[in-house]
Amino acid sequence: MADNTNVDVYLMGPDGGGSRAFTTGKGADNTPRFSPDGKWLSWLSMERAGFEADRQRLMLAGRSDGRTVGQPVEATAGWTLSVSAYTWCPDSKCVYAVIEERGRDNVYRIDVPSFHRSVAVSGGGLNTNVNVGPDGKTLVYLHQSDIQPPEVWANGKPLSHVNDQALAALDLPPLEAYGFVGALGDSVFGWLQKPPGFDPAKHYPVIYLIHGGPQGAWADYWGSRWNYQLFASRGYIVAAVNFHGSTGYGQKFTDAISQHWGDYPYADLMRGLDVVARLPYVDSTRLGAAGASYGGYMIYWIAGHTNRFKVLVAHDGVFNPVSMFGTTEELWFVSWEYGGTPYANRPLYEKWSPLDFVSNWKTPMLIVHSQLDYRVDLS
Repeated sequence: MADNTNVDVYLMGPDGGGSRAFTTGKGADNTPRFSPDGKWLSWLSMERAGFEADRQRLMLAGRSDGRTVGQPVEATAGWTLSVSAYTWCPDSKCVYAVIEERGRDNVYRIDVPSFHRSVAVSGGGLNTNVNVGPDGKTLVYLHQSDIQPPEVWANGKPLSHVNDQALAALDLPPLEAYGFVGALGDSVFGWLQKPPGFDPAKHYPVIYLIHGGPQGAWADYWGSRWNYQLFASRGYIVAAVNFHGSTGYGQKFTDAISQHWGDYPYADLMRGLDVVARLPYVDSTRLGAAGASYGGYMIYWIAGHTNRFKVLVAHDGVFNPVSMFGTTEELWFVSWEYGGTPYANRPLYEKWSPLDFVSNWKTPMLIVHSQLDYRVDLS
């Protein structure tokens, strides 16, 4: 059972003795590293207690004669995005950080100690697992996209070609981004995937995918579970919206879903569906939706609030938040998302409970739930 998110960085001697807590915040501190020259200690840090999707900051503390000196400083101050991972330059004069940004993973260079930042790798897809060459400029990393499974790249060019032969036999239309005005008047973005052999004169049914988390995001990636191309290969248009609560659009946008599971995201999804349904090549009478975890929750919520879809698929979804509070292994999660325990804030649990709207269900639904999902237990 996990009843908090408080993770601290500890320091100890080479022999393992004399351990002591270096960080003392209430949030999650992780991924500590010494700079190659030993003059800096760096780590990633979330500030708020009990929240797994807080902005992840890059923190640095100076070191001299093997001791930490001065107060820690945030190298990403003023930024609204999170650092997913990072690595030091060999000369300790910069850090390369992976940043989730609008459905893509870009790599930024952060100079030390000025903390000036600049884009090092962008251009689409996910760019992760960065390693830095001895010159401090050659970057080797994994690159993937909706049309490309992960391959090893260096400075914008592929080094490995493991999947080339398999891909050559496939028709893989590129992922297309689209946007609209969603809840709270905010800009909301999503993705469209067309099927192989796409014909603009035809009218295609739609699969509307809803991500979990709920603080997660649909990305320009080669999904091993929810693969846009695989869904589209059956002759569907695939649409996926990054609603309020999604990551990569600033922390305020991510925070918006907490205590609002059923209103802002639902409004975004319905407005995004309006855009898709108006496309000239879409058959708006044949719409289906599928989601897992929070996405499964939203499938249940949709079933109680609209009859727009012909079919729904819920995978390991949250059906009753009160039951989830009593059975999940991540005890702090439900308390954060619903503003307290069911004993302290029962009205909000009931307000956003799909269970309370089952009497409105009319759409055929496939429900899949795993016995070993300890986060969203079968009960």
